[in-house]
Amino acid sequence: MPELMNHVEFRTALENAIKGKSANKAPFSIAWASGKLSRAHLARWAENHYHYVGPFADYLACIYSRMPDRFTEAKDFLLANMYEEEIGGDRHTDLLIRFAEACGTTRERVVDPDNMTATTRGLQSWCYAVAMREDPIVAVAGLVVGLESQVPSIYRKQTPTLREKYKFSDEEVEFFDLHIVSDEIHGERGYQIVLEHADTVELQQRCLKICEVGAQMRLLYTTALYWDYVAQEVPMSELEAVERKVPQDERQLLQA
Repeated sequence: MPELMNHVEFRTALENAIKGKSANKAPFSIAWASGKLSRAHLARWAENHYHYVGPFADYLACIYSRMPDRFTEAKDFLLANMYEEEIGGDRHTDLLIRFAEACGTTRERVVDPDNMTATTRGLQSWCYAVAMREDPIVAVAGLVVGLESQVPSIYRKQTPTLREKYKFSDEEVEFFDLHIVSDEIHGERGYQIVLEHADTVELQQRCLKICEVGAQMRLLYTTALYWDYVAQEVPMSELEAVERKVPQDERQLLQA
């Protein structure tokens, strides 16, 4: 029978729930980091990613509306996160569309929901379901810890390739630079909220499970992008060859 964990034990358990399921392991991510994608492939990513991250403030708003008033710092975090996404400077989705246009697609294609895959639609639906139906602390664990906290490690692998291989400008990759910084902060705040308020064995176990599922959902979504758009042009054997050449320390980062 599980026992109530202290903050150190629980933090380690949360990290372990995600470990090994990072979207860095997806073939699409490996192809991206190794410079094997075309700009057209990156455009398809942007068209899908918009429909996953575009409603992120909506997900957070659903959690905010159900968060107990006594959890003031959690509500403040959710509100600040929404503000940053939508009006705290450049709207994050506008930065994503700027990148998409640099890849050769259009704003009209990006915002059209018919251009996302069924798997992307599934991830978006899962996010809405978690935000609207789960205990608010469990929802923070799933969406902020399980999903958002992964972003810096993913984009740190991909952004250098965008500049060095594809020659995107700093302005065109601002979406990635911004999220490397902001999502590291958001992820840590999410951890602190979950550590503080998941104060029963049941809540801790639910948070661990939803972090695991969230990581699996993002990995599934990213893997599907490879099979839907890339597989016929960049075979898996080519990516496996890339992986064999990755030094051991870098391979550990990819699997973190």
